[in-house]
Amino acid sequence: MSSTGPEKSHATLRYTSLRVSIFLGCLLVALLLGHFGIIPVSGQVGVIFLFLLAAIASAPLSYVLLSRQRDEMSAQITTKVSGLRSRTAERIAAQNAEEDAADEAARTATAGQS
Repeated sequence: MSSTGPEKSHATLRYTSLRVSIFLGCLLVALLLGHFGIIPVSGQVGVIFLFLLAAIASAPLSYVLLSRQRDEMSAQITTKVSGLRSRTAERIAAQNAEEDAADEAARTATAGQS
């Protein structure tokens, strides 16, 4: 199934929400394992350990499962940055042209007075 324009416009939001969902799924599994005693948990340190375990487990899962969304997000960001660069270059060129015209007018006025 090919992606259309409106679907690609939210690529960053889609990638981020899926990434958070994978992390929350891993966190739920880790908390359940801790609750049933499969992973020994004691106090605040144990809960922090479960959060770290979920983060470590979700990273490779996200890398493998979200490669297509990551590529779409990268393409979206690249397009936006390219557009920003071209608009900035056009604005700088216009400003340079205005400065050149003002300099030329000043030279012409100075040459006319001599």
